[in-house]
Amino acid sequence: MTLLGAAAVVLAGRVCRPGWVQISGGRIAGCGPGDPPQPADLDFPDAIIVPGFVDMHVHGGGGASYAAADGAEIARAATFHRSCGTTSTLASLVTAAPGALRDAVAALAEATRRRVVAGIHLEGPWLSAAHCGAHHADALRAPDPAEVDALLAAGDGAIRMVTLAPELPGSAEAIRRFTAAGVVVAVGHTDADYAQTRQAIRAGATVGTHLFNAMRALHHREPGPALALLEDPRVTVELIADGAHLHPAVVRRVIDTAGPHRVALITDAIAAAGAGDGAYRLGGLDVDVVGGVARVRGTTTIAGSTTTMDRVFRTVVGDLGASDEALAAAVQLTATTPARALGLDDVGALRAGAAANLVVLDQDLRVARVMADGDWQPFATLDPVST
Repeated sequence: MTLLGAAAVVLAGRVCRPGWVQISGGRIAGCGPGDPPQPADLDFPDAIIVPGFVDMHVHGGGGASYAAADGAEIARAATFHRSCGTTSTLASLVTAAPGALRDAVAALAEATRRRVVAGIHLEGPWLSAAHCGAHHADALRAPDPAEVDALLAAGDGAIRMVTLAPELPGSAEAIRRFTAAGVVVAVGHTDADYAQTRQAIRAGATVGTHLFNAMRALHHREPGPALALLEDPRVTVELIADGAHLHPAVVRRVIDTAGPHRVALITDAIAAAGAGDGAYRLGGLDVDVVGGVARVRGTTTIAGSTTTMDRVFRTVVGDLGASDEALAAAVQLTATTPARALGLDDVGALRAGAAANLVVLDQDLRVARVMADGDWQPFATLDPVST
């Protein structure tokens, strides 16, 4: 059993100064505000402890891709993001041919069983050609029941979320099939109108994939999918708060409107995250990263991001006012809300019985230590005080 003390701990939606967390057998045995109930084994007198980040939309990082269908490369991407505080990763796959997609799903299913990632997100291939973004348009297709069943079988329970365009033929049946299998359905990369989006929500869709990006724009006479997703309390909306996909004012307004309990900040990171500018591949497309912004080669189309969850956390705290209220909201946005949206009951918050996934942040909100399932990860810049 290990008892941690810190200058601050975020518990139950508030910042406790000081606070403590006790770890036993990979789980949180107890936590609370104030000084630890006994001398701490490790004390972080100038740091804040927050839940491990939950990134529900990420394609790779550290030069590695989750689509590689290679266990070592999958682990390399997950390890990179874990060093940035993401202790639960939903590995996202872009549009691919049926065979390649099944192979990638099977490889990620094995990684899920080994707890390298928390599950799989299929972002395609059932997307709108009008809003395909950085997806290979030639590989897009309408949902086919046989392919849906084949992918569910290959995933063997590891597929946790699917993004689709609800205006495509066969989408209603696909939504029913996925929700019956316990898979979260997200609306995204879509040209659906307001009514079609509301119909998808009634059918069981509960997430909006990177709101505003790669979907029909909001118009005062045709509000489209964004307003339908925003106004329904059953829906969690993703936002890419990397400074390139959305203006900070839009991020703030969506958080103010929907509330942190309905907004999940994501990275949408590709292999280039942590690997620098240069040439990359994403789902069969050539991607160039210049100044940290990824774009499909020869176009202005943004192709995912190069950000990480710790950077997203720092950015949103600053945008929301750099207060204790902002810190608590940032925890909700980067951990608690995405965990709830995905049905991950044992992560996303520091509470007794939850998995011991946590991040120690220094005074500048930079990652100092990361714990996943009770084990300190091989990354540290801030030494605790042993007592």
